[in-house]
Formats: sequence, C-alpha cells, structure tokens
Amino acid sequence: MTARQPIDAAKPAGAVARLGILRLKTRFPRLPGDIGAEATWPFPVAYRVVDGATSKRVVTERAEGLLDDFIAAARELVAAGADGISTTCGFLSLFQKDIAAACDVPVATSSLMQAPMIQRLLPPGRRVGIITVSAAALTADHLAAAGVDPETPVVGTEGGQELTRVLLEDEPTLDAAAAEADLLAAGDALVSRNDDIGAVLLECTNMGPYSRALGDHLGLPVFDVVSFLTWFHAGLRPRDWRAG
Repeated sequence: MTARQPIDAAKPAGAVARLGILRLKTRFPRLPGDIGAEATWPFPVAYRVVDGATSKRVVTERAEGLLDDFIAAARELVAAGADGISTTCGFLSLFQKDIAAACDVPVATSSLMQAPMIQRLLPPGRRVGIITVSAAALTADHLAAAGVDPETPVVGTEGGQELTRVLLEDEPTLDAAAAEADLLAAGDALVSRNDDIGAVLLECTNMGPYSRALGDHLGLPVFDVVSFLTWFHAGLRPRDWRAG
C-alpha cells in the first residue's frame, strides 16, 4: 500500500482536493465534457497515461495483462498528491477491487458504480438503463464488479456510424454531431425496448459532451462520469464553510 501523509499534513488548510485520473493511451479528440479534457473539471486533476492501455484492449480484451500497470500509475498519482483515483474507461470496473486495495485513497474506477444509487432514486416501477460504447463487450463480470443489478437494461452505440468506431479504433478526428446522433439513437433504442426506463447512465467516459442533448431528447435524467466524479471529488476534501 502506498505511503501517504495524513490529509492535514499533506495539504494546507483550505486546499482543494486533487483528483488523479488513469488515462488510456489514446489519440481521439477529447471535447469538454469528456473525462480526459481538463476543461471539463472545475477542480484540479492530474493524469497518468497507462502504456499499452488502448481503448480496444481495455474494452474488448478486458484489459488483460494491464492490472499491474494501472496499479503502478495509480500509486504514482497518490505519491504526487492525488486525494482520489479514477480512470478514463467504465470497463475498468474489473480492476476496482485491486486498485482500491493498492492505494491508500478512495478509488472510483467506473461510472457504472452509480447504478445502484440511481436505482434507489427512482419511483417504484422505474429502472435505470445503461448506454455503453459496446454492449457486446460489457459482460456480467463488469456489471457485478460495479455492483450493478445484472437485469439492468444495456444498449450500446456500436450500431452507429461514428462514436464507437472513433473510440475503439482510436481515430484522430471525431464528428461531434455524428457522435451525438449515435448516442441519441442508442437512447431511443433503450427506451423503445424498455418502457420502464426512469433514468439513463452512460458507461463511457467520452459520452459526457452529449449528456445534455440526450437528456433533452429523452426527457429523462442522464448520469455520466462527470456527475459521478463531481460527487466523488466533493467528499475527498469537503469545502470549508468556516472560511466563508
């Protein structure tokens, strides 16, 4: 376990918590709202790129052989002063237990971890539904590692023209309008197949730029990695109201 000073000794009074983010090795564009865009965050963040962790390897190959690399990068972030750790891919829920065990700070690997809480927010007869970059690759193991009910409806964007292709093939350009259209189409599929959807959860940490458009389109609450990590960060070092 990584050695770390007590929080009051490590940071001056009133200091804002710093979020450490384990980043996949990618080149696709990251728009505001994407976890990998620093402009997304109203608080300090620090990134560490994990070599070998391509989108395709993490999503379709379950990040096989990369656990030690993720742990090493997480420990580097903690040693550099990170108060909490996250990742840039919801499929890394598979590593939640191991990374948390290796770091002496809270760890939130996946947006999927919101699902149980969202479900409890909804009225009886309503369910949370998940949209992912690849429904074919999101297995029961990924859901179980995040505490998600295995009966939760899941739809992917792999049937679209832009979003999944750009992310998994790591394309250097992205048509944001086409990517948004893919997400809206997935949202339509989710609610058409399940008439009890009360909220949507986005697994993919690159879908945040389109969350508002999806919520407006469906008329439903949409939760993503930005909502998750904003909540997560708020507890790492709460605001000191005594300071005014």
